[in-house]
Formats: sequence, structure tokens, C-alpha cells
Amino acid sequence: MKNNALIIGIVASICFFLAAAIFGFAYYQSKKPAKTVSVVGMAQKDFTSDLIVWRFSFSTMDESMQGSYTKLKNEINIVKAFLKKEGVTEKEMDFQPISTDAVKNYRWDDVNRRSVEIFSGYSSKQTVAITSNDIDKIEKVLREISELYDQNILIDSWNPEYYYTKLSDLKIEMLAEASQNAQERAKAITKNAGSTLGKLKSANMGVFQITAPNSADEDYTWGGAFNTSSKEKRATINTKLTYFVN
Repeated sequence: MKNNALIIGIVASICFFLAAAIFGFAYYQSKKPAKTVSVVGMAQKDFTSDLIVWRFSFSTMDESMQGSYTKLKNEINIVKAFLKKEGVTEKEMDFQPISTDAVKNYRWDDVNRRSVEIFSGYSSKQTVAITSNDIDKIEKVLREISELYDQNILIDSWNPEYYYTKLSDLKIEMLAEASQNAQERAKAITKNAGSTLGKLKSANMGVFQITAPNSADEDYTWGGAFNTSSKEKRATINTKLTYFVN
């Protein structure tokens, strides 16, 4: 009986030791940091803008407010007629509210040794914004704007701005390409290390940039550059993916 009890005690001790060892190993494995690999994927695409915004203004001067306003209304009619002749529709034109200001100049008074304010008249100003999907048409209008100079209308023109209306779709498409690029890089890294790629742990989108193609003087920014001066554009995006490694 003593021998049986001894054997049972020894077996129980061995079982307890093995159980403790297995539990300890499992606990160690659970606390052991999982192997991961982080990669950055990139995508780039050139595209052409499909929307143009062109702003310009013109103004008139007169001794009276009413006279200045009347002159400007006449010039507005001439400008509208010119735009319509060039194929610009009413929907594409945005004639913003007219502004009228008293113009004051200064001259030096030698007797009193100070500047004297002189009223020069009233200036009325009209600002116009042209927005169109027909870029070629508006660029032609820009080239023909000298016709208004011949009618003594001085146009103060801004540089046209170019936009792309399908930017959201483009961003999604490029994000998928950047993620695929990152995954291929991760597979290559783990294969060379003799491991296999596991499940995706995390994904973070980087900066979405729009610049002019082959632009040497246009800087990338952390907030994302957004070029509006070039009709031809280049979009770039990057994404950072982290995978578990088996």
C-alpha cells in the first residue's frame, strides 16, 4: 500500500509539474510580442482637369456716384455681349455685386507742411467669375479678351484655376493601388526573411498630393499640396500597412 501511495504521489507531482510548465509556456507565448512588418505603398497618376474657374474685374470712374454706376452698367452690357458671342452661357457667368467707393488722393501742402486729402470721384467695380467644364472654350475667351480693350474697357484678369470634379473617385482608386503596392512589398520582405505574411494589423492613409507634372519648384507638404494653376496634374498618395508575420 505504501508503494502504491508513493507511486501515485510521484505521478501526481509529475503531472502537476508538466501542467505548470505547459501553462507557463503558454503564458510566455501570449505575452511575447507578435512579429510584424510595416511597409509604405505609393500610387501616382497623371490626369487632366475638367473644370476651369476664371475671374476678372473692370471698373469706372466719375465725379458722381450715379455717373460712375451708369458707366459701369454700360460696360457690363458690353462684356456680357462679348462673352455670349464667344459661347459663354448665362449659367457659366457669375456677375457679383457691384461695389462703389469714394476715391481720395493726397497732395502735399507746402504752406501748412502736411498732406491734404483730395476727393477724386467715385469708382464702381464689377467682378466676374466664369466657371465651365469647357476648358478650351474659356481659354479661347482669355486669348480674345483684347477685344474689350478696343472698346476702352480695361480688364484686370486673374490667372485661371483648374480643378477636377471626380477627385473623390480618383482618391479611392489610388488608395487601392497604394495598398496593393504596400502588400506586394510586405510579401517580398517576409519571403526574403523566410517567413510568411499574416493578417493585416493596421492601415493608415498618408498625404494626398496634387501637383503639376514634372514640376521642379513645387514642394510637397505634410498637409497635402493642391495645385490649381496647371491644367495637367499629377496625383500621388501613400499608405502605411502593418502585417503580422508568421
